Amino acid sequence: MESVFKAAVEELDENKPMVVATVVRTSGSTPQKSGAKLLVRQDGSGVGTLGGGCVEGDIWFAAQELLKRGGDAELRDYELNEDLAAQDGLVCGGTMYFLIDPIRDSDPYRDFAAQAVEAYAGGPPMAIVNVTDAPAGSKVKVGTKMLVRENGDTQGSLGDKVLEAMTTAKARDLMAMGKNDYLRLDDGIECYIEAYTTPPTLVLIGGGHVSKAIAPIAKSVGFRIFVFDDREQFSNPERFPEADITLVGDYRDGFDKLPVNTNSFVVVASRGHQFDDAAVSGALRTPASYIGLLGSKRKTILIFEELIRNGFDPEELRRINAPIGLDIGGRTPEEIAISVMSEIIAFRLGGTGGSMKLQERLLDKAIERATRSPAPEHAMAAGS
Repeated sequence: MESVFKAAVEELDENKPMVVATVVRTSGSTPQKSGAKLLVRQDGSGVGTLGGGCVEGDIWFAAQELLKRGGDAELRDYELNEDLAAQDGLVCGGTMYFLIDPIRDSDPYRDFAAQAVEAYAGGPPMAIVNVTDAPAGSKVKVGTKMLVRENGDTQGSLGDKVLEAMTTAKARDLMAMGKNDYLRLDDGIECYIEAYTTPPTLVLIGGGHVSKAIAPIAKSVGFRIFVFDDREQFSNPERFPEADITLVGDYRDGFDKLPVNTNSFVVVASRGHQFDDAAVSGALRTPASYIGLLGSKRKTILIFEELIRNGFDPEELRRINAPIGLDIGGRTPEEIAISVMSEIIAFRLGGTGGSMKLQERLLDKAIERATRSPAPEHAMAAGS
């Protein structure tokens, strides 16, 4: 969403109003998940997307109407039923909730957006708390925002100190990997919290065949890439054109030269047991959220034993994902790379890593429905 925040800063620097629509919550199957944004300018142009189709068109129209007639932020929901899905050729069956938020030159959003852009660029992580719903008569208003910094300092006010304390604590938890969350409170107030930090960073320790296969996959899904090896021919821009940083040096002090933060993911795949041991030791001393070690179970056990002998608390070993990767039966470097990145993405996004195949009961239900009633006209046309 960096492009939306950059565009917001540009518009507000010229005192131009706009509307920012955000998917704050979804349920069921939807074309976009929470966090998607669309900025609609006064001239009708936009930046970002909410998933396309007639729903986005409706939000776009609502945004332009807000800019014309004025008005406050509002929460809208759209149920993607069969009729709506058929209009766009979608096969969805969920509900999307949008915060449609008019932003004007007096709004603190300009400063919030600028700090989000800074966080993306490597500055301090931050979060924005948005009130999305409140009971009638509440002193808390829909569209009210508060910025939360890494140290817990805030900018702006939600109008309720207890609410501010609660959302600040949650916002700080989300900052590590730039996640978002939706809170429903007992008093009927609802908030959407969006946290921003640097893009996820993949640290490849060892520039061998597997790391070389991992790099283009990681780059394609938005990771920055750092490569470290003790041999120059295995860590250089020519071998790793996708890398933001390539370093050469001793594995024992490599992490001292890399900007590793909590949104970093380390893959240790050096050329030998003794080098892996040094690299894992270094990785454990960083704030990286994920540390993975390539190799067999036997090698993993040997390295774990060595780490304990070197003074590491046994509980620290639980941070290490070893052997790394999901069990897909991969053998080649390219297959192993897919396994490794699948596990890292699942870890980062909260996936289970399990199969998404339709359960038998749902398949049986579909068969039963299909045999009971004829296909809709649009489906018949598609199959003819």
